[in-house]
Amino acid sequence: MGNAAHERHTFHILQRLLEAKNISVIEDDCPNRTLLRKTLYDATFGSIMHKSDDTGIYMHNQAHSCEMDRMKPEAEAGQIALKEERHQYILELLGSEGRVLAADLSSRYRVSEDTIRRDLRELASSGKIQRVHGGALPRRAETVPFVARQQIEMESKIGIARAAADMIRDGQVVLIDGGTTNLRIASYLSSERSATIVTNSPPLALALADHPKLSVLMLGGNFLKEERVTTGIETIRRVESIRADLCFLGMCSLHPEVGITVGDREQAYVKQAMIGASTEVVGLISLGKMGTSLPYLVGPASRLTRLITDASDEDVLNPYRSQGIEVTST
Repeated sequence: MGNAAHERHTFHILQRLLEAKNISVIEDDCPNRTLLRKTLYDATFGSIMHKSDDTGIYMHNQAHSCEMDRMKPEAEAGQIALKEERHQYILELLGSEGRVLAADLSSRYRVSEDTIRRDLRELASSGKIQRVHGGALPRRAETVPFVARQQIEMESKIGIARAAADMIRDGQVVLIDGGTTNLRIASYLSSERSATIVTNSPPLALALADHPKLSVLMLGGNFLKEERVTTGIETIRRVESIRADLCFLGMCSLHPEVGITVGDREQAYVKQAMIGASTEVVGLISLGKMGTSLPYLVGPASRLTRLITDASDEDVLNPYRSQGIEVTST
């Protein structure tokens, strides 16, 4: 019998006993519950109901009750028979801890490692996780060329870029790295805005060429064709010579535990330098890239001071808020 059906069956038995008024005390020790724990009161003594294999319910001379609570995906959760429940717990654990190990999951949920490995394979084939030897990591973000990315999630990018442009103030020095969302910032900057924009994105520099009051400093270096940005030691040295008021960081992927990651090592170095050179660091990211990872680490999520995103689910956003990151949801 499934967990939910078993829970209903047990509760209905207890209801009938209460209605018959032939028992005085029910002690429910609540082991291995996956549903809300129930508390029952006010019966008259009559008999003892012995424990079955997995109900863990007794009648005794002393009164006990259980607090209303929900079980967490911890070791005491016991065996989880339903595959769908295991999958959900694995995803929740991955979201909170940043990685999972098959051996740990087997012990935690009291199922065989073969069962856990099958679970992980199924989750990986559906694109929900990234399977690695011995366990799993958050799902990997897709690496899509710059030109193709310009046509993806256009509405989300517009809202994020508009919110970013509104943050820029007169007289500021603003670092803006590459990315299709960052490129759209140029479209929403007021023609009256007077600031200095420093960028390693040639498309952004060109988009700002006709702005009447902005100064544009283009960072030189090796041109990464697919990403339309400059990288390398020359780019990093120029960034390190600047003290910026504000930095808009293009985000390839972000995870509250894994951190900020990218698909290119040289880009990771440039982004690290930009973070180090800026007073305020704002990550611009769409919901689809959140909770993902890529091979090269830029730094922990806590290096961001603000996040601008189209995500609105509090369960997605709260792990970043808990790290002191302000969140603007567009």
